[in-house]
Amino acid sequence: MANHKSSLKRIRQTKVRTLHNKYYAKTMRNAVRKLRALTNKDEAAKLYPTVQKMLDKLAKTNIIHKNKAANLKSSLALHINKLG
Repeated sequence: MANHKSSLKRIRQTKVRTLHNKYYAKTMRNAVRKLRALTNKDEAAKLYPTVQKMLDKLAKTNIIHKNKAANLKSSLALHINKLG
């Protein structure tokens, strides 16, 4: 166990930040899953900007990597375009 005050504070901060990051990453995954499950092109196209904004925000705050965000946005756009 840590002995220094700063180490103890760092442990507390890490726990809070980890919980915060897990929440937003899980929310993002659910949004992507929901978009991929849609079969109606109009609904998917309407939801896409929201998911795209979410991915950009998470990449900006380093919760997910910027390349992961770009890959997800690209694959979702392809999915929407393939819908009939």
